[in-house]
Amino acid sequence: MDKGTPKTITFSAEAKRLEIPHFRLFGVPVGKTNMSSAIGIIRSWIENGDRGRTVTFTTVHMLVEGMKNPGFFKILQRTNLNCPDGMPLVWYGRSRAGADVSRVCGPDFLPAFCAATQDMNLRHFFYGGAEGVAARAAAALKRAHPGMEIAGTLAPPFRTLTGEEKEEIVSTINAAGPDVVWVCLGCPRQEAWIDEFREKLNVPVLLAVGLAIDIVAGDKSRAPAPLRALGLEWFYRLCQEPRRLWRRYLVCNGIFLYHLLAEMLETGSGRRQA
Repeated sequence: MDKGTPKTITFSAEAKRLEIPHFRLFGVPVGKTNMSSAIGIIRSWIENGDRGRTVTFTTVHMLVEGMKNPGFFKILQRTNLNCPDGMPLVWYGRSRAGADVSRVCGPDFLPAFCAATQDMNLRHFFYGGAEGVAARAAAALKRAHPGMEIAGTLAPPFRTLTGEEKEEIVSTINAAGPDVVWVCLGCPRQEAWIDEFREKLNVPVLLAVGLAIDIVAGDKSRAPAPLRALGLEWFYRLCQEPRRLWRRYLVCNGIFLYHLLAEMLETGSGRRQA
């Protein structure tokens, strides 16, 4: 197989198989997607009556976390669609899978998906964020996209949940009857939450979208567009919260670059294909 041709991976062991073109980076399958194709994939799951499909917006930090944490690596492998969020993933994907790969990040995807699916009258549930953030984000989205319905919002405690609390959360979300659950807990907590709850919730799609609801609610700001295009949104966030994020970005980016160079040298020598 030519190195520029994306392979296909079966993401689910269920009877209904899902075949999504992808490229691999550090063993993680990343979808050969752009904003339009990602919306189309998720829309089709809902229209087909699927249940428990999962989506991440994969960054450099997540890939490095997967290298350090075997459990998290397995979660990324089980995820139905890992969208390329970080620009280094996009650049690598284009070199392996072609020009159809472009950045798909949670803060952009959330409003774009709501706009593109207004005709479906979907019910959305927002899980995560500080008290009141999810409700403000939901209200802002409802104003911008009147066709969407808010099934509910929930701000969980920032600690390990008890068994009783988990049961209550499952009951609350299932009773609300959402079509989509947006999970905003930060990496790797949100991905682990989705992986744990996907089989317990009667929901077509669960998406781990990071700071998306904080941004929609107006509590956080995005980097200027030129910085995002250059792959420097991480630097903007680092300048905003240096004490909290310096280790994540400076250390993770160094580890990522080291392994990326090794990966590219290996694939370039013909010993591995994307």
